Amino acid sequence: MIRIRKAAAIVAAAALVSGSAMISACAPQPADVGLLKADGVTRVSVQTADYPAQLEAFRASARKLGATLLADGGDASSGNVVSSPASLLIALGMLRAGASGATAAEMDAVLGLPAEGRDEAMNAMLASLEKYDGDPGSVDEENPPSKPVMHAANGLFIDKGEPTGPDYLATLAKHYGTGVYPVSFQDEAVTKPAIDQWVSKNTGGRIKEAPAKYDPDNTLSLLNALYFAAAWQTPFDANDTSDGPFTKAGGEQISVPTMHAAVSMAYAEGAGWKAVDLPYADGFVMRLVLPDGGTSGSVGPAAVSAEVLSQAGLQLTGGDHEMVQITLPKWDHKTAFDLRKVFETLGLKEMLATDSDFDAIQRGMFLTQAAQAANITVAEKGTIAAAVTQMNADASSALVPEREITLDHPFHYEIVHVDTGLPLFTGWVADPR
Repeated sequence: MIRIRKAAAIVAAAALVSGSAMISACAPQPADVGLLKADGVTRVSVQTADYPAQLEAFRASARKLGATLLADGGDASSGNVVSSPASLLIALGMLRAGASGATAAEMDAVLGLPAEGRDEAMNAMLASLEKYDGDPGSVDEENPPSKPVMHAANGLFIDKGEPTGPDYLATLAKHYGTGVYPVSFQDEAVTKPAIDQWVSKNTGGRIKEAPAKYDPDNTLSLLNALYFAAAWQTPFDANDTSDGPFTKAGGEQISVPTMHAAVSMAYAEGAGWKAVDLPYADGFVMRLVLPDGGTSGSVGPAAVSAEVLSQAGLQLTGGDHEMVQITLPKWDHKTAFDLRKVFETLGLKEMLATDSDFDAIQRGMFLTQAAQAANITVAEKGTIAAAVTQMNADASSALVPEREITLDHPFHYEIVHVDTGLPLFTGWVADPR
């Protein structure tokens, strides 16, 4: 069957921070582009206490996504990897809100998404973090704030000629606190700067433009942006920072700027690992898990399995604090991922192949590209982090033809001058070779 396609893009952006993210309905809007929300639909007020099973499912899903991202490694030729499983989970959650049929069932099974209350629980999780919302543009990244700033927003850009499904639009407004920005993708001079401005404002300039190459045939661009900045509860003294040894995976020992401090924090250990929750000033921790074997340089990401992370989390969460001497290198890393490879590894085959199960978003939507870029800076005063997750798609905007012709056997042809009806050329195709 012949289908006429237009390109569409789904973009989600978020920062890596303790596996969590939030959504703000008050994000800066791009210049000259107004926000249009579903008529009569307001965001539902829900509490995390009402969805304990769903939240645990989200945590397990994020751990699975995180392990897959780290195993993939992205473009990290140096071996350093920074990823955002929370960003990916939220992006996939928003995609799932518009999925149906075999794709919806596959996403639920592979990602372990809850069968009931999925969007409500996501809303509750995101809303619980809103007290940390703030303007990324006001943050002095050389001096991270003592009250963490965790700003997030959703922005759905749609072409004026390609409407978004009303039920999907209502779900976005009801559970994700967003509407749509009607634009003309053919007008690149206006629309590209508007999207890039939205991304830059909502990530404090750490991400200055949407990562997808602009295509004037786009009909949809969905973005989720997250920015995180926070000071340590106990800052490291820069005077105590000095070059120290670090053994790489191959066994090579190098010298790197290393911080030192005695900090009161939760500590745990198990067979082959140690872990701590290094606290920020309020509401967040950096969980550090150190596998044994570092002196030989024989360890890699696989040494910290999902089971180890689960055990560490159980011991650290709510555990007693004790004074711990910590030696921690400074780092400033970035990584980019081809998420289609990650989805294939996860087994999301239907999601990558369907051109009908996302009709609730746009008719005939077919995922064509997915990527993530993430960066993080860790130093004496605190942490700054950001990431962008992006998924591109084609959307069929034409009605399915009532009739069909397949020229798969000999046929006659003419080249006709329309005004006069004169056949300029005529012929017969017996063998197209």
